[in-house]
This record gives sequence, structure tokens and C-alpha cells, in this order.
Amino acid sequence: MISLRLTAADLTRIRFGSRPHPVGNTILASQALRDPVVAARMPEMAARAQAASASTAALRHLLPARGLLPDFLTPVQGIESVAAGIETIRATPRRQITAELTETYAKLPPSLWRRRFVSADPEMLDLLMTAVDHYFDAVLAPAWSHLTAAHRAHVDLRARTYARSGVDGLLNELHPAIRWRPPILEIDSWWSAELTGNGEGILLIPGPLAGLRPRVLVRTGQPVLLVYPVIAPPEPPPTRTDPLAQLLGGTRAAVLRRLAEPGQHTTTAVGRHLGISVSSASEHAAALRAAGLITSERLGGAKVHRLTPLGIHLLAGDSRPPGG
Repeated sequence: MISLRLTAADLTRIRFGSRPHPVGNTILASQALRDPVVAARMPEMAARAQAASASTAALRHLLPARGLLPDFLTPVQGIESVAAGIETIRATPRRQITAELTETYAKLPPSLWRRRFVSADPEMLDLLMTAVDHYFDAVLAPAWSHLTAAHRAHVDLRARTYARSGVDGLLNELHPAIRWRPPILEIDSWWSAELTGNGEGILLIPGPLAGLRPRVLVRTGQPVLLVYPVIAPPEPPPTRTDPLAQLLGGTRAAVLRRLAEPGQHTTTAVGRHLGISVSSASEHAAALRAAGLITSERLGGAKVHRLTPLGIHLLAGDSRPPGG
């Protein structure tokens, strides 16, 4: 049981994560999907994890199958993309890596890889980060828009709870393993501790890949991080083969289709709608622009994208060039 004493300042600064963290969710998923209960709830994702097991073996060996994870592997920063999250992890001081892994590995059998990782061997960190990159692409990327939409739906629901019942209602309805007994938040987690908020607030992270119990992280100068499990709706069933996705790639095709919808489409708006980072949306727009499928112009501080006649014809399934 974790007893988290919250200050008045913490209670006035409660907020939710803006969207799922790509690398944080990858780390959590690589552990959670090894649990048969979680795997049964998310069979499509569990099947993809099994299929990718050869290229992601480092995650299974270097991280425990359940329970405590090193804090540096679930950063708050780097939410923009997988690359940004990996860079945040790489910037972790060696002393912190060694201290947190020593605690994590206390009850695990030693191995050559684990000994090297505890010593902050950069080759082992490279190995793990390569596995993280592969795991996200193979396991989470196909469902990322779905996970992002589920996150938004949950946050909207909890916002209505807060509007109706205030802080007491919000904290008491987060999860059955979380109980609010002012000023103490009791959390049934993987470990026991008595913690105190630092006045920086609470960052609530709902996650279908969080495992079976909530997790808490208190860091100096940062809001308390509370990650708690939620059940996401099932992934939509696979559709027929998408020729446009085969041609452009799934995300790039989604960007092109988004630009065919009414409204003014900025890079930020496209990224927010599709659940990808602004930098990723910008890269996809640049590729579509280079192919002559869209045009872009700067209006104020934003870049607005529109389909070209060629892009319109491509989406319409017309193989003839414009005017042909």
C-alpha cells in the first residue's frame, strides 16, 4: 500500500496527460502484455507482441515481467515521439541508471546483460532502445490512433466527474485500487511507501497498458505521476486491404485523407487528430508535398495544408492525371 499525502497546492494542480506517451507506453506494454489477464483483454496487441518477440528480446530480458520498473525508463518528457522519448532516456545520468537498476534487479537472477546494464554500459542501453523502437512500430503503432482516442474519451469522462463532484469525486472514481481519504491518497501498488506531494500537483495518466495495479512516482520539482489501469475498448476489426496505405504507408495515407475533410488543417491540428507528434505530422506533410499531393502555406505562425488536384484524384481512386 502506498500512502500519498497531498498538500493543498497539489490538489489545486491536478491535470491529465495530454496524450499517451509513446516510449512510456512501450515500456509498460512490454511488461503488461506478458500477464495473461492483460493479454486476454488485448488479444490483437498481444499477438503482435508475440510475433515481434525475436526483435524485442532485450525488453523481456532486461525488464522484470511484473512489478517495479526503473523510473528513468518511464519519463514524463519526450511525449512528442518515440525518438524524443528515447533521447530523454539516453540523457539519464549513469549514477541514476545504476541506482534504479540495482533496486529493480534485487530479486531477479543475475545475468551478463543485467550486470552490464547495471554498470550503465552504453551498448546495453543502445540494445534496449533499439528494442523499444521495434516494439512500438510492431505492437503499438497499428493501434496508436485507437489508444489516443480511448485516452481522450477517458479524460473527457473524468472531466465531467470533476465538474459534477469536484476533487473528491474525481480521486475516488479513478480506479478501485485508489482511495481518497483526505489528505491521504491510498494506492494498492506493487510496493509500499509513505510519500508526500511536493506542491507541484498531480499528473494523472490513465493507461490500458499500465498493468494490473497503479504506479506512483514522486520527483523533486515535478508533479506526482500517478499511472493507473483503464480498460480500453477493443481494437476495431481489421478492414480490407487499403491500397492507399500500401502505397504511402498507413500514417501518411491517414494524413492525406484528413486533408480531404472540411476545415483548415494546420500541422498541429493534423497531429492532434491522428495522435502523432507535430514533428511527425510535419515530416509526412513534407513527403506528400514533395510528391505533389498537397500544397502548404504559412498563415501567421501556422502552416496550413491543402490537397492539390493530384491529391484529390488519388483519393478519388482516379488513376488519370488531372486534366487527363
